[in-house]
Amino acid sequence: MTRPENDPITLSNNLLHSLLDQQIPLIQSFKGKWSLIKSKLADLQAQLNDFSELQTSITNSLSLDLLHSISQTLNDAHLLAEKCLDTNLTEGKLKTQSDIDSILAKLNQNVKDCEVLIKSGVLQDETLSGSGSKRELVRAEFRNLITRLQIGSTESKNAAMDTVLSLIQEDDKNVMIAVAQGIVPVLARLLDCNSCLDIKEKSVAAISKISMVDSSKHVLIAEGLLLLNQLIRILESGSWFAKEKACIALQALSFSRENARAIGSRGGICSLLEICQAGTPSSQGLASGVLRNLAVFEEIRENFIEENAVFVLIGLAASGTALAQENAIGCLCNLVKEDENLKILIVKEGVIECLRNFWDSCPPARSLEAAVVLLRELATSQAIAEGLVSDGFVVRLVAVLSCGVMGVRSAAARAVYELGFNMKTRKLIGELGCINPLIKMLDGKAVEEKEAAAKALSLLVLHAGNRSIFRKTEGGIVSTVQLLDPSIQNLDKKYPVSILASILNSKRCRKQMIAAGAAVHLKKLMEMDVEGSKKLLDGLGRGKIWGVFARP
Repeated sequence: MTRPENDPITLSNNLLHSLLDQQIPLIQSFKGKWSLIKSKLADLQAQLNDFSELQTSITNSLSLDLLHSISQTLNDAHLLAEKCLDTNLTEGKLKTQSDIDSILAKLNQNVKDCEVLIKSGVLQDETLSGSGSKRELVRAEFRNLITRLQIGSTESKNAAMDTVLSLIQEDDKNVMIAVAQGIVPVLARLLDCNSCLDIKEKSVAAISKISMVDSSKHVLIAEGLLLLNQLIRILESGSWFAKEKACIALQALSFSRENARAIGSRGGICSLLEICQAGTPSSQGLASGVLRNLAVFEEIRENFIEENAVFVLIGLAASGTALAQENAIGCLCNLVKEDENLKILIVKEGVIECLRNFWDSCPPARSLEAAVVLLRELATSQAIAEGLVSDGFVVRLVAVLSCGVMGVRSAAARAVYELGFNMKTRKLIGELGCINPLIKMLDGKAVEEKEAAAKALSLLVLHAGNRSIFRKTEGGIVSTVQLLDPSIQNLDKKYPVSILASILNSKRCRKQMIAAGAAVHLKKLMEMDVEGSKKLLDGLGRGKIWGVFARP
């Protein structure tokens, strides 16, 4: 392809030939460094040949900017070579060496930028303008933007980031296209400390948006420690805007055990706790969400203890926003699992009052799940459970047993089981109305809900008054018999067996069990060695009670 003499590719090639053929071979000083420059010039020459084969290389603005930069670098190299031909080095060795190093760095950057631009496909995409599907045009636009984020001036990169943010905020499909075109590694590198503050903030905003699209999270996770380290650094020293966006990204990344360990070992927990103490209301809610995820992993709970996290979290649970309170309670719940001493500590520090106030603030039912689960964890300690009963938490549980969120209902049923630690509390729980909603839960769609309800009822019916309520409640016996069906997997059959055994002394109840098909199921359960199934089947067959619960 013939090109005019004044186009940037022709000008650059002329300078290259002059340097390679006429100047560098004659230079006697710093021969090692000039040899490196010669190698870079050869790379650049090959890349310029690639550019010359594409007509768009002199019409594409990105290509033109790069070609002008190359011309400037080569012109500077030409002038420096002229000086080095003089063996006296009139400007001195140190100054000359510094100038050579500067040229070498510029050439190295030019070669890298050329490689990025050629591989990007941006120059080929120029032929798409006005043609192709909308999605293909968006792909081409992202290839162009991703290339701009890697080469060119700070101003150019900043403008490209603005366009990227506009596109990904517009549609989640655009997020997926950007990720498929390789934007994530580029954004991760832009978070590096050498980038300007504005670009860093926009990059972390883009990463946070990507983290909110489920199908793209795995690409962020694949970036590993490079991305994690940059996000943790932002937690330590970024603006509040950047910290909030970093927390959003970390919420998506902290579900991984490996990432959780990395965050814990790199000071991330300390930084997150500082945000919980002194951050904006919005950042507190987000930071506590990351901590909630991290606390799931037992191996890093020690990091929480070392940082006195319990006191910060209780403070946040007492006075934070609704989201911050929910996450703080959820985090405490994860921390105290199987740790009796920690349960006692948080109770002494006022967590029950926080729990009560949050519950009574009437949050959405889904947000209550963390509070209900923490209640259940605390109730596993009988000393604490007595206080929970006296504080009126049974009444609160009755209300959520009928809420529209399965996870909350299941958690409430498990809490009921833990609170029914003696006949007195079982009687109270029954009198306050827990039996009916638990029976309704036996017909729930999820096995998790069915089992939680059956487990709670198996304990409550140990009290005579509750057995009476159960017998009189329509559908209770039939629903319980249905749980005996071996085809319902992952449900511990000992709970429905126990419920039915407790009412076996009633002739009417026995008839209902038999009519509902209990005998057929029990024969199969006997073969599976399910606890209590043989005794229950014997009792049904003889019309008597054999080895079942005595009346209290």
